[in-house]
Amino acid sequence: MDFETVGAEEFGASLHGIGLNLLVRDVSAQVAFLEKLFGMKAFQPTADFAIMRYGKDVFQLHVDGTYHSNPLLGLLPESPPRGAGIEIRLYDTDPDEVCARAEALGGTVLQGATDKPHGLREAYVLCENGYAWVVSRAL
Repeated sequence: MDFETVGAEEFGASLHGIGLNLLVRDVSAQVAFLEKLFGMKAFQPTADFAIMRYGKDVFQLHVDGTYHSNPLLGLLPESPPRGAGIEIRLYDTDPDEVCARAEALGGTVLQGATDKPHGLREAYVLCENGYAWVVSRAL
């Protein structure tokens, strides 16, 4: 599928399994953060929406206003953390490299790169929208 040109109806119909959609205050800022810090690729980014790709996986970003008639909008906190209790795990990203760049890109390192007993070296980074991104590599 060509994510640069796919229409909304075709893209929506192609989604299967489990999906991730993040509501953000500023799509452009979130796209820049994800691309620069984690090497993700954005497709069809606008002020309202973007398709994001991390490796072979895709997810979506929507600006809050696109959820004007969605029941979730009323539950969003005015300030982060929006995603309290959820970890967005990126298993193919070097945690040491991410920690070295995170704060310059507007992220907050919650836990620096640490070897964990479950066989991963991980770091926790909070983005300005309050989502916890956990980057890791196998030890």
